[in-house]
Amino acid sequence: MLDTNTLYQPFELGSLSLKNRIVMAPMTRSKSPGGAPNDDVVGYYERRAANDVGLIITEGTTIDRPGASFDPGIPNFHTDEALAGWKKVVDAVHAKGGKIAPQLWHVGLARKPGTGPHPEAPSDSPSGIMPGGKKVGEPMTQAEIDDTVRAFAEAAENAAKIGFDAIELHGAHGYLIDQFFWDGMNQRDDTYGGDMISRTEFAQEIIRAVRARIPADLPVILRYSQWKQQDYNAKLAQTPAELEAFLAPLSDAGVDIFHASTRRFWLPEFEGSDLNLAGWTKKLTGKPAITVGSVGLNSDFIGAFMGEASEKSGLDKLIERLDAGEFDLVGVGRALLSDYAWARKVKDGRFDELEDFNAEALKELA
Repeated sequence: MLDTNTLYQPFELGSLSLKNRIVMAPMTRSKSPGGAPNDDVVGYYERRAANDVGLIITEGTTIDRPGASFDPGIPNFHTDEALAGWKKVVDAVHAKGGKIAPQLWHVGLARKPGTGPHPEAPSDSPSGIMPGGKKVGEPMTQAEIDDTVRAFAEAAENAAKIGFDAIELHGAHGYLIDQFFWDGMNQRDDTYGGDMISRTEFAQEIIRAVRARIPADLPVILRYSQWKQQDYNAKLAQTPAELEAFLAPLSDAGVDIFHASTRRFWLPEFEGSDLNLAGWTKKLTGKPAITVGSVGLNSDFIGAFMGEASEKSGLDKLIERLDAGEFDLVGVGRALLSDYAWARKVKDGRFDELEDFNAEALKELA
C-alpha cells in the first residue's frame, strides 16, 4: 500500500497553520446568482473542508472594477451581499477544521465588451491589444490602474476582516495581472511596460498595496503561469535565469507563497532538470511553492495509487517529489470537483473508491 503520510504533514507560515499539504485549487463555477455566494456555495466548500482538504482556495472572485467579470454568476468580492455570503463560507469551512483563502481576480481583456454584470463598461487591459496585435480597446490610464490597485487592496482588507486565512492574487492564465506580464499584450512605454522585469510593476504595486492593508503575518499567495488560455505553449521565461529575474521583484514586493500553475505537474520546466515550475520557483526564491496540474484526474493515475503503474504522473512520484522538498503544497483541482471526499479517501487508503473526473460535475455544486 502506498504511504501517503507526507501529504498529511502539517504546514505553517505566518498565521497560516494547515493540517496537511493538500490545497483545493481555484476553479470557476459561476454558481453565485447576482455575484453573491449562496447556501449552495457554502455547502460546496464546507464538504471539502469536512473531508480533509487542508487549504481551500476559492474560485476566482472579482474585485471592485466594472469590467472585472465576464459572467454575472461569478462571485464578487466587494458588495455587501457578496461579502456576507463569503463570511458564511469562511465560518462553515472553519467549523469543519479547514482553512480558506479567496482568489482575488480581474479578468482583463478575457472579457468581451458588452458582457458581464456591467456590459456598458470597457474591458481593462495594459494596451488594448490582443495577442497578435489586434486592437480591441484603449490602454488603461494611470487613474484606472490606480483604481484597480485600490480595488485589489480593499478586497484583501475585507478578506482579512471576514476571517480568511490567506489571500491569493490571480496572476495567471492570461487574465489582467498576467496580461501586464505578457509582452504579447503589454506594449506600454511607461513604467508598466518594457522588459520582463518592468512588466511586473503593476503586480508589484498590487502586492505592496495588499500587504499594507492586511496583517503582517497573513500570507499572500500569487498564482502565476507560463501558459495562457490563449496559448498553451507560451513561456514568460525561457531559462532559469529569466525566471529568477521575473520572480525576484514579486517576491521582494511581498509574496509569501507562489502558486505555480502548470497543466501537468510531472513535466520538467526547463531542459537539463526534472524540476517542475513549482520546484524551480522554490529553488530560485526560497519561498514555499504550490504545485498543481492534473493531480488525480484519471484511471491511470488511480491505478498508480494501487501499485498497478509507476508513471511519472502517479501519486507515488508526486509524494516522492514532495518528500524531497521540491515543493511544499499540492493543488488538487478537477479531482475534487467529482469527488469532494478525495483527500479523505487518499488519507484512508481507499484508492478503489476514488472517482474519475467527469465533466458532468461542472454542472452543479456537488
